[in-house]
Amino acid sequence: MRSPTAILIGTAAMLAGCSVGPDYRPRSAEALGVPPAWSVPANFGTREDLTQWWTRFDDPLLQRLVASAATTNLDVAQAVARLRQARESLNQSRAQLLPNVGGTAGYSRNFNLIGGTSTVVLPDGTVTNIARGNSSSFSLGSDVSYQVGLFGEVRRTVEASGAQYAASGYDYASVVISSQSEIARNYILARAAQAQLANARSSLALQDDNLEIAGFRVQAGLVSSLDQEQARLQRAQTAASIPSIEVNYNAAVSRLGVLTGQAPGALKAEMAAVRPIPKGPTAVGVGIPAEVLRQRPDVLAAERGLAAATAQIGVAKAALYPALAISGNIATNATSLGNLFDQVTGGLFAGLTQLIFDGGRAKAQVRSNEAAAQGALAAYKGTVLTALEDVENAVVALRSAQTRAREFATALDAANNTAILSRSQYRAGLTDFTTLNQSESGLLSARNGLTQAQSDEATALVQLYLALGGGWDSGTVPLAPAPTPYRQDR
Repeated sequence: MRSPTAILIGTAAMLAGCSVGPDYRPRSAEALGVPPAWSVPANFGTREDLTQWWTRFDDPLLQRLVASAATTNLDVAQAVARLRQARESLNQSRAQLLPNVGGTAGYSRNFNLIGGTSTVVLPDGTVTNIARGNSSSFSLGSDVSYQVGLFGEVRRTVEASGAQYAASGYDYASVVISSQSEIARNYILARAAQAQLANARSSLALQDDNLEIAGFRVQAGLVSSLDQEQARLQRAQTAASIPSIEVNYNAAVSRLGVLTGQAPGALKAEMAAVRPIPKGPTAVGVGIPAEVLRQRPDVLAAERGLAAATAQIGVAKAALYPALAISGNIATNATSLGNLFDQVTGGLFAGLTQLIFDGGRAKAQVRSNEAAAQGALAAYKGTVLTALEDVENAVVALRSAQTRAREFATALDAANNTAILSRSQYRAGLTDFTTLNQSESGLLSARNGLTQAQSDEATALVQLYLALGGGWDSGTVPLAPAPTPYRQDR
């Protein structure tokens, strides 16, 4: 014989009906406004595997710091916590598909503290004396309740929670790749600041030499003190630029420490060794625009957000239809454990409720959820278009930086030759200090221009990797790690 609980669950399963509300259907790339090709010149080759894009830079320290983002960055840790919350919300929703079962157990014992007998009148009128003594009783009970989703309100709730869980997973991936790019960007800024400091100090050494030569020429009566004052002015201006560069360097290195979950000064000793600005590949295969829909985690999160909003319409619509609740209980009691199950009693109850009048509140909730779904669709489309914009802007920025780097390399070569000639002629008295000053300023400007272009090139490459959705495995949906107990000392 099947138990009452099994009968109850089987009855509920047979009573469950279809789900009301719209079923979610993914949008095509065309419906989202995705063009067949990019509007800017780009490498339309096969999209590369960018899961670990940082390995393409020629800098081991950069590679190590970026790779650590998934485990050390505190924004990522918060995203993991939100992902765990979403998983538990899904578990709570799934629990509604099953009945709630509760149990009770009891034991009581009566004591006779005085003793003696009690006079009892039996049903036939006779009177008898019964000795008073101790007595015990045992009881067991169980109750079951189940809310049957006749019109799919429970299933739609689970559907919405599942979509929200997936969206939280993609949000987590977005935080990971964003933290990776921020680490790389600040690392590049720190190395660029080191290069600018080297440029300024190299120019300062030359200007110290120029100031000394100008002083000798003034003492010799070959030139007026104007040359010496101009040399002093130029040197002071170059020296004044160094503290601001040092501020930028300190800010970038401190930010690197925080981004890797450490104190601001944690990486200062390791970063002190001067290294060139990281250099990556000159070209990246970006594929076709439609691939953005499958690679960018923010786009995937927006799509899952739309799916969740669509499911919530069904949840609201189900409130307009009858709701069925089933409950049952069984119980037994006896004066000894041996005969506890000699007699078992129980009951089963099913109740149907139907909304009759609520002033239009339930229908307003349906319309509200429909409006939320429309907003989620607009947000999804906007995220897709923004992703395409990010890719195109990064492609143009990378090409522009590469062009500027080539031109500044030429300019630096010319400026270096000009400075050498001007310095030689000034020493020989064949040119004035104004010409030397201009050539020295042009040399510093060309050096800084090349440094900035190289920094922009590396930064644009990082931005392109981020725009393409690199830094995570897009073939999987990120899942929450195993739960861990909360501890205040962590």
